[in-house]
Formats: sequence, C-alpha cells, structure tokens
Amino acid sequence: MGIDNRKVVLVGCGMVGMSYAYAMVNQNTCNELILSDLDVNRAEGEAMDLNHGLAFGQANMLIKAGGYEECKDADIVVICAGVAQKPGESRLNLLKRNKQVFESVVGNVMKSGFDGIFLVATNPVDIMTKITQELSGMDASRVFGTGTALDTARLRYELGEYFGIDPKNMHAYVMGEHGDSEFVPWSQALLATKPVLDIFKKHPEEFSYEDMEKIATEVRMAAYKIIDAKKATYYGIGMALTRITKAIFENENSVLTVSAKLEGQYGQSDVYVGVPCVVNRNGAARVLELNLTQEELAQMTKSCEVLRETYAGI
Repeated sequence: MGIDNRKVVLVGCGMVGMSYAYAMVNQNTCNELILSDLDVNRAEGEAMDLNHGLAFGQANMLIKAGGYEECKDADIVVICAGVAQKPGESRLNLLKRNKQVFESVVGNVMKSGFDGIFLVATNPVDIMTKITQELSGMDASRVFGTGTALDTARLRYELGEYFGIDPKNMHAYVMGEHGDSEFVPWSQALLATKPVLDIFKKHPEEFSYEDMEKIATEVRMAAYKIIDAKKATYYGIGMALTRITKAIFENENSVLTVSAKLEGQYGQSDVYVGVPCVVNRNGAARVLELNLTQEELAQMTKSCEVLRETYAGI
C-alpha cells in the first residue's frame, strides 16, 4: 500500500456510502476518493456536491466518479453496495440477491488488478465479508468488515452516560454477529483500568449487573429503533468506516471490533465475526484474543453457529 497518495474507491453511493464519503471529506482522511455506482449520474452528482464543499474545510482531496478501472491502484475498496429488502422477502432470499451483486462487484474489482484492502459495510456484514474473501481469493487479513465497531461505539456511549464518564474512557466491546446474537463480554469491561464487575460489588447501591444487561439490550436494539424512526441507519456506520480507514492509513495498530476471519481463536474456524483486532496498514493484521469466561465463550459459539447456518443457506 502506498503511503504518499491514499486512494479509496467507494462502491455504492447510497446513504451509508455517502455518509462515509462526507465523513472522509470532513476528516481529511484520504487524498483521492472515487465514487462508483451503477447509477453513474448519481455518482457524478455526489462527487460534484462534495467538491463544492471543499473550500469550507481542510481537505485537499481529489473527488470524482469513476468505474472499476480506478481500483487498480486503490489502497482500499469500500463496499457499501447492496439491494434493498422487498416487502415480504425472506432474509435468506435477500442474501442470495446480495451475493449476486457481490459476484459482479468483487469480480470487476479483481479484474482491474486491485491488490489493496477490501472493507465491507453491506449487511449482513459478517456473511458479506466472508463472500468477498472467497470471491476475491485474497488473504483474510486484507478482507474485513465493519463488524461490531458501531455496536461497540454505541455500548461505550451508553456506559459513559450510565457512569458519568467520557465514553473514550470506557473500555468494553460488543462481540459476535453484527445482529441479534451479538453479546457483551462483561468480564473484559473496564472504566479506565477498573473492572466494571468490581464496581458493582463495591457500589451495589448505585450500579448493578442488571443495569448492564439492560444497556446490552439497548445497544442490540438500537438499529431497530433508528430504522423505525427514520427508515435507515447511516451516519454512525459512515463514521465507523472512516475511523477504520484512518487506522489503516495511519498504520495505527488500533484495536477495533471488526468482522475478521477466525482461524482457531475462541475455538472457532472459517467464520467471519466481530472480534477485537489490531488494524493497521496491512488490514486486520491480528485477532486480539480475549480471556473470555466459559459463559462468554458459549455466547461466541452460538453467534458463530448462527452465521454458519445462514451462510450454509446460500
């Protein structure tokens, strides 16, 4: 990956893709941003709109619409493309249609000579990331998804509110499927360097494990509430994508809960799932295996089984 010219190709200019593009411009995260969409006119219009705002920010960025040929020298290809669920359509049938979309997208990206990093946001993100890796044949560390990065951000926000602490000082993760089987390993949750389980024991009149479980449920249901209120979620995931992109370009070695391929960690193999990973210029370079309790390992196993069953269906 080049470090002088940071080039990103965004495939899919819907609300998620453009929330990412807008955040990228505002945070001046790359040097070159290519917008690609089946609707070429939309991609061109979005590029014009973003370019017209450059004078108001700090970004010195080349933004334009382009096709798959632009992927040849791209550092990162971000996939936000996908089809919407039809009324009454099953999740499995939606997955099958999205797989067809990805066969076209990934195939065309690879034909360009692309040799960078795939970052996937399309839901169900764990399944779509596995499909991307298998279609591309690339090393698993260079194909990963947003996973539970946004869920983890939601969790830290809620914990910050609960404890009256800046969320940046709450260290806790949401792991597993980006979906209904995700879970919070409370044994690993810290307020600064203090385990939250110890806080419950010392201050039972103020804080409780029951409250934590309510928070975990709130985090798990957050997307449903947002969708019910405004039909879709896009700002949060756009900012999560930007954070991951920054970690790659800055070679940060930051720990982020992305959708990565397990190869023996947590007793699981050949499955993409949300886990803490070291993210740097090489992608999801290493899965950071936490010391989960037996109960938490069982939750991870259950989540992985859900994903395997879903994948087997397509």
